[in-house]
Amino acid sequence: MKTHHTTLRGRLLAGALIAATSLAGGFAYAAEPTVPAATRAVEKRPNFLVIVADDLGYSDLGAFGGEIETPNLDALAKAGVRLSGFHTAPTCSPTRSMLMTGSDNHQVGLGSMAEVLTPGQKGRPGYEGYLNERSVTVAELLRDGGYRTLMAGKWHLGLADDQSPTARGFERSYALLQGLQNHFGEDQTEAYKAAGAASTFREDGKVVTYPKGVYSADFYGDKMAQFIREGAGDSRPFFAYLTFTEPHWPLQAPPETIAKYKGRYDAGYEALREQRLARLKALGLVPKDVKPHPFIDTPAWKSLTPEQKKDQSRRMEIYAAMVDRMDQNIGKVVAALKASGQYENTVIVFLSDNGAEGSRIDTVRGVADPAKIATLGIDNSFDNLGAGSSHVGYGPGWAQAATAPTRQVKGYTTEGGIHTPAIVEGPGVKGDGRIVDSLAHVADVEATVLELAGVKRPETYRGRAVAPSIGRSWVPALASADAGVRGPQDLVAWELFFRRAVRQGEWKAVYLPSAPGGAAYSREAVLPANWQLFNLKSDPAEAVDLASSQPDKLKELVEAWNRYAAQNGVVLPPPPAAGSAAPAKAGAR
Repeated sequence: MKTHHTTLRGRLLAGALIAATSLAGGFAYAAEPTVPAATRAVEKRPNFLVIVADDLGYSDLGAFGGEIETPNLDALAKAGVRLSGFHTAPTCSPTRSMLMTGSDNHQVGLGSMAEVLTPGQKGRPGYEGYLNERSVTVAELLRDGGYRTLMAGKWHLGLADDQSPTARGFERSYALLQGLQNHFGEDQTEAYKAAGAASTFREDGKVVTYPKGVYSADFYGDKMAQFIREGAGDSRPFFAYLTFTEPHWPLQAPPETIAKYKGRYDAGYEALREQRLARLKALGLVPKDVKPHPFIDTPAWKSLTPEQKKDQSRRMEIYAAMVDRMDQNIGKVVAALKASGQYENTVIVFLSDNGAEGSRIDTVRGVADPAKIATLGIDNSFDNLGAGSSHVGYGPGWAQAATAPTRQVKGYTTEGGIHTPAIVEGPGVKGDGRIVDSLAHVADVEATVLELAGVKRPETYRGRAVAPSIGRSWVPALASADAGVRGPQDLVAWELFFRRAVRQGEWKAVYLPSAPGGAAYSREAVLPANWQLFNLKSDPAEAVDLASSQPDKLKELVEAWNRYAAQNGVVLPPPPAAGSAAPAKAGAR
């Protein structure tokens, strides 16, 4: 642990006005955090390094019960704080919009992912598919407040010139604009461009070609280390945003890292789930008596053929290598901080943008034409898995092992889709491996950073009104074991792909419309459903529906969600056509 933390933490707290809150329609919104000018003049403001993993499962890291080698993140967790109650949106771009702005995703343009907007959502306010005019980013505010602003990795918040990281506050950036890339740059060819599947990159606003053969985690780690070194003669503090594309599909990694995990997963996903649950319990991250939600839409490992088991094990080996390689590059960036003398004054925040990806993926995104796919040189043979010319995901079995004990995966408003690992370490953090189990939200990152930086969040920005913050500052909870983030009466709500949820204390209501054909992981929800009610304290797996036994509590939460939807302009689906029948329910085991 950094020896200066207690002293600096006290100074930060003495100088900061902890964000007050006001209730609007039942939801708590943070007031504008500020630090008196006198304090700003005498205190050295901290740097910030915000690191985002892509589709990382809750228990993938060693510090969260995993067997994957992640010594650098584990060291940050040991010195700092693990947020065991941290939550995001169900998928990446809505999460990133809230991280960047502190506002609800429906207010700032990412009411849904740009790639899957429905006809009823297109053209509606809050569904632009990029950060809209009602948003102001933490990078813009910190840049204006005297910070250097740096970004390397996945953006996913707009493709056009005026939607790029450069346009939204970053002085230095190298950004993937879409939601995924070939991790070795093999999607930069003319064939990928002709198929409409090439990823787009911008460096400091200018469109560039990603270097073929360079692994993405290595590239973004090197870029961020470079940006940090470039600031050696700059007296300003910095805000750095490092957004890895690991472990997002396609599953690809350097062969020497994959080799480290050969045979590690031959016992299957059920065995992995049990091993990780045992470690989660030993670490105090889940209750000792918790039982995991049954697997959904997943065959028993023993029912697979030897060839299927071999294929599945290899996919998990590649996935583990991706997480491992990401951690190696986090170590590289931390080393750059130490070499530059900046580490002791840097607040580091690590998080995953959503739950593990459970879809069955064996093809290139958005390309349905077999003739076009044939031009891309995809080779998913066993011996080629993990190479840049392969293109697979790891499926629902491994994903649900990573999200256990919770229910479902990425794309869902159940805990498996929105409950992710988070770590905070640095000045102002009373750490030593402490666990904060209070409900925390990705929108809180902005409020926390602005408070520690002494930068005021405005109601208007450059002549335009901006959406209100929904974030709560973590400063009190980071500084004291006696403080939390939210209390039992505070409400948080979600909606994506017409799936809904609302949380108040230990109570959570969930609404999951049916998908076409009963598909377990479809992002299309077409038929209505009944609200479900769960007590997360006694049932973190969301396995026991209490809607019939607690109708008053359910009604209260549903009314709160309806207020949330009205306040934030949530677009709801049209009623189903007369005579529509509910699809078959996906089986659990």
